[in-house]
Amino acid sequence: MMEQNYSQEIDALKGQMENLQNTVLPQLDELRAMMLELLPNKASTEKLKRVHVMHGMHPDSRLSEQMEELCYKTEATGASGLVTYLGVYNSGGRQSNWIRNSVPADDLLSLIESGVAGKVLACIGNANRLALLLEILRGPKTVTSLVEKCGFGSTGQVYHHLKPLLAADIVVEDARQKGVYVIQSHKVQGVIMLLAGISDMVDETFTQGAWEAERDEQES
Repeated sequence: MMEQNYSQEIDALKGQMENLQNTVLPQLDELRAMMLELLPNKASTEKLKRVHVMHGMHPDSRLSEQMEELCYKTEATGASGLVTYLGVYNSGGRQSNWIRNSVPADDLLSLIESGVAGKVLACIGNANRLALLLEILRGPKTVTSLVEKCGFGSTGQVYHHLKPLLAADIVVEDARQKGVYVIQSHKVQGVIMLLAGISDMVDETFTQGAWEAERDEQES
């Protein structure tokens, strides 16, 4: 009798969850659609000989103007593309700021051909190493604290996964505190920007382009 009542309660809970999903999901879809309408702005395009110039792509006019400048410069130089980025990261009492303007996309692609990209991704492309990077990004850490924060079974495991990060000069021992590890100051931006790129792969909300126009040209 108890088992039968328990089964009925489970079925009732499942029904409630289904009703909740049917109610909430359409609202979430509607909210997402509203966000896409508002941010970023729908851009208009101006077709040059090769490049489509994106106008009004961002609510901040300064950023939209910078995008237009990159498009015009890409057309003028014959490059496949140009990348501008800037950022600030402050955590654990340390701060990194970076600005790079008009970086040729072809130079970035060459990192694949040279094998550099593969080596870097292989170095950090491991769940355990990424867990270490995350904790050290949040602030300087000792090996003992990394064992606790990352759930390793021993300090030996931490040293094993820390070794490639040290060899790649991504993580270093703090010169002022022996046994304390930090992200190399001039490598912070690389880690953060790599994560920004991954974010754009997962969520394409902020990407606009002229894919439809390009397809129409190929078909005509």
